[in-house]
Amino acid sequence: MKTPAYSLIIPVYNRPHELDELLACIQTQEFKDFEVVVVEDGSTEDAGLVIDKYKDSFSLAYYVKENGGQGFARNYAFERAKGDYFIILDSDALLEPSYLTEVDKAVKADNLDLFGGPDQDHPSFTPIQKAISYSMTSFFTTGGIRGKEKNIGGQFHPRSFNMGISRKVYDATGGFKITRMGEDIEFSIRCISMGFKSGLIPKAFIYHKRRTDFRQFYKQLHFFGRARINISRFFPKELKAVHFLPFLFFCYYVVTGLALLVMPIYGLLLLMGIVAYCILIFLASLWSTKSFKIALLSIFAANIQLFAYGKGFAEEGARKWLNNTAA
Repeated sequence: MKTPAYSLIIPVYNRPHELDELLACIQTQEFKDFEVVVVEDGSTEDAGLVIDKYKDSFSLAYYVKENGGQGFARNYAFERAKGDYFIILDSDALLEPSYLTEVDKAVKADNLDLFGGPDQDHPSFTPIQKAISYSMTSFFTTGGIRGKEKNIGGQFHPRSFNMGISRKVYDATGGFKITRMGEDIEFSIRCISMGFKSGLIPKAFIYHKRRTDFRQFYKQLHFFGRARINISRFFPKELKAVHFLPFLFFCYYVVTGLALLVMPIYGLLLLMGIVAYCILIFLASLWSTKSFKIALLSIFAANIQLFAYGKGFAEEGARKWLNNTAA
């Protein structure tokens, strides 16, 4: 049997509906030389019926394992994948029919071993999802560094919602070293440090579904803040100044709140800074999305993003400092 050019790796945890939508997108791909490897990572709501729906449409392998986290679920798929290149996709992604065509053109033209594409919102997304998408990709929240040609201070670091590697990268690295909390960034940094060429493929974008409410979004960004500190345990030099910006915003919020309680006049002056930032976000989002409602929701999304990330960053940073002190 001919080896497929690409193995699409999809770890799943209780997401059969999302997997169904993603596989429907994969079914429409113009480029046909691929296989799909789905790993059910200890789900209580399995995707067996969804797999049955598509098993005759393209090469599709389905594995069920005990829960070990998404990083190790991807490794499980790598061990069983047959392709020359592995493409990792989150189950909440949607693809255009040209996705694999664009990937293949760029990989061959630029001889890439590590690659990825940006993410954006889909017209079908809810206003909250679009507001979160704006916040996560806006320059004014530091989200604008995602999906750029180079990360601050280095090469492009693909993220696991849309990441590709060559088989020789997997053979050299053994896959993911950690299973969660920044596992994709750690993996990207490690691949680049070993000399593998990384590149952004702008036309290989995905539509990335965001959290559907702000409570879920808060939990996700708090986790991201903690993950950034976790990555610094492996690569201390990768903790850049830009990563401290949400922490500084978090401190500003806390100081403003305390000042309003004990020194209201000074608190009001500090509050004006937050108001000015909210106006900036509203106007920038309105310009970008052309929607008054999404622009209003973007104010909430941006403040939640910075506060939650900064809080998680501070908590994990304090935990790391205490552990180092105790040692």
